[in-house]
Amino acid sequence: MPHSAIERQLLGYRLTTAKILYHLPDHPSLLQTFIWQNLDLAPHFPELNRFLAFWQREIEGRLHSVTVATAGLIRGAELRYAGGQFTLH
Repeated sequence: MPHSAIERQLLGYRLTTAKILYHLPDHPSLLQTFIWQNLDLAPHFPELNRFLAFWQREIEGRLHSVTVATAGLIRGAELRYAGGQFTLH
């Protein structure tokens, strides 16, 4: 049963963005950019690897490079001491 987006984030999935550079099939000396974004599990990135396997199997444009960035959307609260004193009347 597939998990909702919030359940996946609680299981450790993070927002992952991949910038994919690939060679144009008709003009191999030219590069084109494709941006892929999905929730994925770092550091193995099973969703991204599944997508790249699909790309190599089904799409004519040969991959040049893939740059990956990831960020957690759900984080623990950041608490800091406020260095001040407040007086209530």
